[in-house]
Amino acid sequence: MQNNPNHHGIRKPKLLTTLRTYTWLAFRADFFAGVTVAMVALPLSLAIAISSGASPSTGLVTAIVAGFLISMLGGSRVQIGGPTGAFIVVVYGVIAQHGYDGLVLATLMAGLMLVVAGYFRAGSLIALVPEAVVHGFTIGIAVIIAVSQIKDLFGLAVTEVPADFVNKIPVLWEARSTVNVESLSIGLLAMALIVLARRSFPRLPGIMVVMALISAVVAFGALDVDTVMSRFGPLPNRLPAPAFPEITFGRIVELLPSAMTIAFLAGVESLLSAIVADRMFGGAHRPSAELLAQGFANIGSALFGGLPATGAIARTATNVRAGGRTPVAGLVHALTILAVMTVAAPLPGYLAMPALAGLLILTAWNMSEPHKWRGYLSLRSSDKLLLIVTLVLTVVSDLTVAIGVGVAAGLAIRLRRRAAPPAEWTPPER
Repeated sequence: MQNNPNHHGIRKPKLLTTLRTYTWLAFRADFFAGVTVAMVALPLSLAIAISSGASPSTGLVTAIVAGFLISMLGGSRVQIGGPTGAFIVVVYGVIAQHGYDGLVLATLMAGLMLVVAGYFRAGSLIALVPEAVVHGFTIGIAVIIAVSQIKDLFGLAVTEVPADFVNKIPVLWEARSTVNVESLSIGLLAMALIVLARRSFPRLPGIMVVMALISAVVAFGALDVDTVMSRFGPLPNRLPAPAFPEITFGRIVELLPSAMTIAFLAGVESLLSAIVADRMFGGAHRPSAELLAQGFANIGSALFGGLPATGAIARTATNVRAGGRTPVAGLVHALTILAVMTVAAPLPGYLAMPALAGLLILTAWNMSEPHKWRGYLSLRSSDKLLLIVTLVLTVVSDLTVAIGVGVAAGLAIRLRRRAAPPAEWTPPER
């Protein structure tokens, strides 16, 4: 039997394809875009790590190691990888239940699953995930992220906030009398300035400028506001040495559901991001190469003690808008964050916690895609029910349960509708 050469091509990294005709002019554009995205990714990576119940430095490690591998091995010309908001819920749950070492092993397992999925060309299976399920769990995750930031935005004096949503609300409500006006003012100012910067200068890293400005106000004004350093201590100035987590058969069985959830989220999120990027600049990604890259990136992140990673839609869009057109921009983004970590490690430590909370609330708002809410009302009744069930299960139960029930119910509905034409897939624009 003769091998089809295209079978190897679909797993080939886009970096190798684009370097054949690479020019100095292209490098200049990619370099500017990569530095721009790094300035957006840096505060976001810290905020996502903190909200996930991990140390801030793990966010930077993930952005550097996984971000570099996703760009080096990926099937998209412009994909930017790293820690994303979609993982906050599942990561927080895994750390709370199994400890950080458990999360590292689950991420390693998820990486291996994605490598297998990429090798067997499972990228096309994204079409089987009902769109209503994707919207449902995305809005659910956005709700959980936004609520998880209330404590830091309002500067509430709460020592322990419960992990689950149902118990979290009463605890936050009971602490309402401890609102810190300075924290709230800083958080709201940061949100207003980020929105203004995004609208006025979409090609520039407005997030980092706003964060630096707000943090300077907190430092020089000696305001009673928590910073990354005051809460977590100074950030490290180098990557940790790679190491394997403790691996036992019992631990693998215990973490299998979490690993499957991480692999599913990483696969879906990265392929959606690649589709959105293709539409933005007229490219064509290779799904199998993308899944392989996500797999190796999560293995790499786990070995360095980082968080799960995937293609980040907002950062990828920032890259395209800033002029990035090849994976070199993603490599520059990762190396820029490494340079900041090595040369200027204390500076990100001054970032104000209420400002990071405001940034994540805006991220959650964009994730939920409010401009599409009206359109959901015109969906078929079964799709509306699927969206609501997935959303509610994500918020009050567990992401693994929500995805499992949503996908199973969606496939059952699809089998009943076999005679009807399939709905056109529209990926999220967040």
